[in-house]
Amino acid sequence: MAHVVLFHSILGLRPVEGEIAAVFEADGHTVMLPDLFDGQSADNYDAAFALRKEVGTDAIMERARAAVEAAPPEAVLSGVSFGASLIGEFWADRPQMAGALLFAGITDWMDPPTPGLPVSVHIARPDPFDDEDYFADWVAQKGEADLQMHRYDGAGHYFLDPSRDDYNEAAAKLCLDRSREFLKGL
Repeated sequence: MAHVVLFHSILGLRPVEGEIAAVFEADGHTVMLPDLFDGQSADNYDAAFALRKEVGTDAIMERARAAVEAAPPEAVLSGVSFGASLIGEFWADRPQMAGALLFAGITDWMDPPTPGLPVSVHIARPDPFDDEDYFADWVAQKGEADLQMHRYDGAGHYFLDPSRDDYNEAAAKLCLDRSREFLKGL
Protein backbone atom coordinates (compact mmCIF):
# COMPACT_ATOMS: atom_id res chain seq x y z
CA MET A 1 0.00 0.00 0.00
CA ALA A 2 1.09 3.55 -0.71
CA HIS A 3 1.95 6.31 1.73
CA VAL A 4 0.55 9.59 0.34
CA VAL A 5 1.34 13.18 1.32
CA LEU A 6 -1.65 15.24 0.10
CA PHE A 7 -1.22 19.03 0.05
CA HIS A 8 -4.44 21.06 0.16
CA SER A 9 -5.58 23.74 -2.27
CA ILE A 10 -5.15 27.50 -1.89
CA LEU A 11 -8.45 27.46 0.03
CA GLY A 12 -6.75 25.70 2.95
CA LEU A 13 -7.28 22.31 4.55
CA ARG A 14 -11.00 21.71 4.21
CA PRO A 15 -13.36 18.72 4.42
CA VAL A 16 -12.83 17.73 0.78
CA GLU A 17 -9.18 16.83 1.36
CA GLY A 18 -10.29 14.62 4.25
CA GLU A 19 -12.85 13.02 1.94
CA ILE A 20 -10.19 12.30 -0.69
CA ALA A 21 -7.92 10.87 2.00
CA ALA A 22 -10.75 8.67 3.31
CA VAL A 23 -11.27 7.18 -0.16
CA PHE A 24 -7.58 6.24 -0.36
CA GLU A 25 -7.44 5.04 3.26
CA ALA A 26 -10.42 2.75 2.62
CA ASP A 27 -8.18 1.01 0.08
CA GLY A 28 -5.49 0.54 2.74
CA HIS A 29 -3.24 3.50 1.90
CA THR A 30 -1.84 5.88 4.50
CA VAL A 31 -2.54 9.57 3.85
CA MET A 32 -0.90 12.57 5.51
CA LEU A 33 -2.80 15.88 5.27
CA PRO A 34 -0.41 18.66 6.25
CA ASP A 35 -2.15 21.89 7.26
CA LEU A 36 -0.05 24.50 5.50
CA PHE A 37 -2.20 27.42 6.70
CA ASP A 38 -2.24 26.43 10.39
CA GLY A 39 -5.98 25.90 10.72
CA GLN A 40 -7.09 28.77 8.52
CA SER A 41 -9.13 28.39 5.35
CA ALA A 42 -11.06 30.57 2.90
CA ASP A 43 -14.42 30.35 1.13
CA ASN A 44 -13.35 32.00 -2.13
CA TYR A 45 -10.20 32.41 -4.19
CA ASP A 46 -9.68 36.13 -3.47
CA ALA A 47 -9.72 35.47 0.27
CA ALA A 48 -7.53 32.40 -0.27
CA PHE A 49 -4.81 34.33 -2.07
CA ALA A 50 -4.88 36.95 0.69
CA LEU A 51 -4.63 34.17 3.27
CA ARG A 52 -1.65 32.65 1.47
CA LYS A 53 0.07 36.03 1.57
CA GLU A 54 -0.78 36.48 5.25
CA VAL A 55 0.56 33.04 6.23
CA GLY A 56 3.68 33.65 4.13
CA THR A 57 5.74 31.54 1.78
CA ASP A 58 8.37 30.71 4.40
CA ALA A 59 5.85 29.26 6.87
CA ILE A 60 4.02 27.35 4.12
CA MET A 61 7.24 25.84 2.78
CA GLU A 62 8.48 24.99 6.28
CA ARG A 63 5.26 23.06 6.99
CA ALA A 64 5.34 21.35 3.59
CA ARG A 65 9.00 20.39 3.99
CA ALA A 66 8.34 18.97 7.47
CA ALA A 67 5.53 16.80 6.10
CA VAL A 68 7.65 15.49 3.24
CA GLU A 69 10.57 14.77 5.56
CA ALA A 70 8.25 12.87 7.93
CA ALA A 71 7.05 10.63 5.10
CA PRO A 72 8.89 7.52 3.89
CA PRO A 73 11.25 8.09 0.94
CA GLU A 74 8.92 6.17 -1.39
CA ALA A 75 5.83 8.24 -0.44
CA VAL A 76 3.57 9.48 -3.22
CA LEU A 77 3.48 13.26 -3.34
CA SER A 78 0.04 14.62 -4.11
CA GLY A 79 -1.69 17.97 -4.13
CA VAL A 80 -4.70 19.94 -5.20
CA SER A 81 -4.09 23.03 -7.39
CA PHE A 82 -1.78 25.19 -5.24
CA GLY A 83 -0.87 22.00 -3.34
CA ALA A 84 0.08 20.31 -6.61
CA SER A 85 2.41 23.19 -7.45
CA LEU A 86 4.37 22.57 -4.23
CA ILE A 87 5.48 19.11 -5.32
CA GLY A 88 8.02 20.63 -7.68
CA GLU A 89 9.94 21.83 -4.63
CA PHE A 90 10.50 18.28 -3.39
CA TRP A 91 10.41 15.56 -5.99
CA ALA A 92 13.92 16.03 -7.35
CA ASP A 93 15.24 15.21 -3.87
CA ARG A 94 13.16 12.03 -3.55
CA PRO A 95 14.60 9.52 -6.04
CA GLN A 96 12.74 6.64 -4.36
CA MET A 97 9.28 8.20 -4.50
CA ALA A 98 6.69 5.82 -5.90
CA GLY A 99 4.79 8.44 -7.89
CA ALA A 100 2.99 11.77 -7.97
CA LEU A 101 -0.76 12.41 -8.03
CA LEU A 102 -1.81 15.93 -9.06
CA PHE A 103 -5.34 17.32 -8.92
CA ALA A 104 -6.46 20.60 -10.58
CA GLY A 105 -2.90 21.77 -11.13
CA ILE A 106 0.61 20.90 -12.21
CA THR A 107 4.11 21.76 -11.08
CA ASP A 108 7.54 22.37 -12.53
CA TRP A 109 9.21 19.19 -13.73
CA MET A 110 12.45 18.15 -12.10
CA ASP A 111 15.42 18.53 -14.46
CA PRO A 112 15.41 16.00 -16.00
CA PRO A 113 12.19 14.21 -15.09
CA THR A 114 12.90 10.85 -13.46
CA PRO A 115 12.63 8.14 -16.14
CA GLY A 116 9.67 5.87 -15.46
CA LEU A 117 8.31 7.97 -12.57
CA PRO A 118 4.52 7.39 -12.51
CA VAL A 119 2.69 10.73 -12.56
CA SER A 120 -1.11 10.91 -12.68
CA VAL A 121 -2.66 14.32 -13.40
CA HIS A 122 -6.33 15.32 -13.28
CA ILE A 123 -7.27 18.69 -14.84
CA ALA A 124 -10.52 20.32 -15.96
CA ARG A 125 -10.83 21.29 -19.61
CA PRO A 126 -10.91 24.18 -19.95
CA ASP A 127 -9.20 25.18 -16.73
CA PRO A 128 -9.94 28.80 -15.73
CA PHE A 129 -6.46 29.40 -14.32
CA ASP A 130 -4.27 28.10 -17.16
CA ASP A 131 -4.67 27.92 -20.92
CA GLU A 132 -4.31 24.83 -23.09
CA ASP A 133 -0.86 25.85 -24.37
CA TYR A 134 0.40 25.81 -20.78
CA PHE A 135 -0.68 22.20 -20.31
CA ALA A 136 0.56 21.14 -23.77
CA ASP A 137 4.00 22.64 -23.05
CA TRP A 138 4.10 20.86 -19.69
CA VAL A 139 3.26 17.49 -21.25
CA ALA A 140 5.95 18.07 -23.91
CA GLN A 141 8.55 18.49 -21.12
CA LYS A 142 7.76 15.18 -19.38
CA GLY A 143 10.89 13.48 -20.70
CA GLU A 144 10.78 9.80 -19.79
CA ALA A 145 8.37 10.19 -16.87
CA ASP A 146 5.38 7.81 -17.07
CA LEU A 147 2.68 10.48 -17.37
CA GLN A 148 -1.04 9.78 -17.29
CA MET A 149 -2.76 13.06 -18.18
CA HIS A 150 -6.51 12.97 -17.51
CA ARG A 151 -8.75 15.83 -18.62
CA TYR A 152 -12.33 16.41 -17.53
CA ASP A 153 -14.37 18.28 -20.13
CA GLY A 154 -16.82 20.82 -18.77
CA ALA A 155 -15.77 20.31 -15.14
CA GLY A 156 -14.82 23.26 -12.96
CA HIS A 157 -11.29 23.91 -11.69
CA TYR A 158 -11.80 22.21 -8.31
CA PHE A 159 -14.37 19.71 -9.56
CA LEU A 160 -13.70 17.33 -6.64
CA ASP A 161 -15.10 19.67 -3.97
CA PRO A 162 -18.88 19.34 -3.41
CA SER A 163 -18.91 22.68 -1.55
CA ARG A 164 -17.73 24.60 -4.64
CA ASP A 165 -19.84 25.85 -7.56
CA ASP A 166 -17.40 24.16 -9.95
CA TYR A 167 -18.05 20.70 -8.46
CA ASN A 168 -18.84 18.01 -11.01
CA GLU A 169 -20.05 14.74 -9.49
CA ALA A 170 -19.35 12.56 -12.54
CA ALA A 171 -15.86 14.00 -13.04
CA ALA A 172 -15.09 13.67 -9.32
CA LYS A 173 -16.09 10.01 -9.29
CA LEU A 174 -14.09 9.24 -12.42
CA CYS A 175 -11.08 11.11 -11.06
CA LEU A 176 -11.13 9.25 -7.74
CA ASP A 177 -11.64 5.90 -9.49
CA ARG A 178 -8.65 6.60 -11.75
CA SER A 179 -6.59 7.78 -8.76
CA ARG A 180 -7.42 4.63 -6.80
CA GLU A 181 -6.27 2.51 -9.76
CA PHE A 182 -3.09 4.58 -10.04
CA LEU A 183 -2.24 4.04 -6.37
CA LYS A 184 -3.12 0.36 -6.60
CA GLY A 185 -0.68 -0.03 -9.49
CA LEU A 186 2.31 1.43 -7.66
